Amino acid sequence: MDSRRTARWCVRLASVLVAAAAAVGTAAAEPPAPVPSLEVDRYLGQWRQLAAIPQYFNLACARDTTADYALDPRGDIAVHNRCITWTGSVNEIRGTATINDRATGAQLHVSFPGVPTQEQPNGPTNYIVTALGPDYSWALVTNPTRTSGFVLARDPALDPQGWSDVRAAIVAAGQDPCTYLTSPTTGGLSAIEPLCAA
Repeated sequence: MDSRRTARWCVRLASVLVAAAAAVGTAAAEPPAPVPSLEVDRYLGQWRQLAAIPQYFNLACARDTTADYALDPRGDIAVHNRCITWTGSVNEIRGTATINDRATGAQLHVSFPGVPTQEQPNGPTNYIVTALGPDYSWALVTNPTRTSGFVLARDPALDPQGWSDVRAAIVAAGQDPCTYLTSPTTGGLSAIEPLCAA
């Protein structure tokens, strides 16, 4: 990546982080509502990240960020996150997701060994599925404080109606689409820009 492109990316990231911090200051005290019912079996498998609120742990990811979910022998969900870094290498981590809300199945605690604040296998909810597309084609995930957010999809791209539905879901969850940056994906978007401008 050339220095101009890097500088533009850093400016966008800084503006998103400032907007996200401002949004957190005005966010409602109640956490976002989960979907009424998450069918875990349908949610398993591979998801591609198409947009996200930048987090310290995914700044190394340049493109093709994926999350694979599978049931483990204890009945929890094995998590395998993977991406291609700016240098072209593979960055990956494995963890566990435990369902905290048996009524909806849509509120979970995700843990990753060695990651600060996420090392313990049991803990408070930090992963809420707040919206799902038709046939589980896309999902919107956030946390109780709305400081994180991920647009996940089965395919590498969404059509215009799909993106419109995603933006509406973000607003319904009490977040600002401008705090999400698009994630470059082979076969999908190639630029990194605020979702409100994409």
